[in-house]
Amino acid sequence: MKRNSQEAHSSFVYHWLKNNRNWLAPILPYLAVWAGLFLFKNAWLAMIGFHVSILLTLAVVRSKLPINILFKSKSPRWIIVSVLLGSGGGIGLYFLWDVFGIANNLHAQLKSMGLDSSSSWFAFIAYFALVNPFIEEYFWRAYLGSTTKGFSIGDVVYAGYHGLVLINMVHPVSLIFALTCLTFIGWFWRQIVREDSGLLVPVLGHMAADFTILLTVYLIIK
Repeated sequence: MKRNSQEAHSSFVYHWLKNNRNWLAPILPYLAVWAGLFLFKNAWLAMIGFHVSILLTLAVVRSKLPINILFKSKSPRWIIVSVLLGSGGGIGLYFLWDVFGIANNLHAQLKSMGLDSSSSWFAFIAYFALVNPFIEEYFWRAYLGSTTKGFSIGDVVYAGYHGLVLINMVHPVSLIFALTCLTFIGWFWRQIVREDSGLLVPVLGHMAADFTILLTVYLIIK
């Protein structure tokens, strides 16, 4: 009887994990960002750990989504809209820097995390703008994507990990505002993917956002 009970429990756990793997998939990337920022206090470890954890997760779940969807789009118009919207993140940050209540010790925070020279900044910006969008969009909008037209939990989870990055860098009200905007942009890019059947539009918009935001931070704090 005890053996049958253990087998039933193991079977329940296996099927629960199998049926809920999409909900579990973001856990490792979240932990990687947390460890990189708060345990090791290194921006490079946080970023690379985030990417490695996503790739490991995709390998474990054996995602069958083709890589070439990263380069597909049927709508040049939406590419332009997405790039402009993404660029608006950096431009808005530049002009509203004081309004957002950016931490006065941001330069010291980032320096202590390994971004302590122009060369390290340029390498970080290049990697983050050219590599990160491909990995994130494949993970969040393709593997964890949803066909729903309304907001989904995935949009919130995508925005949420940014909170780990921003929590000690901006005013709490600005943090909430940023997470709200990121939830919206996650929803917006997901709607494009749903209609476009490709990831090129969000990838390019994501590139524009990552590049302009990091460049703005570098220009202001240096």
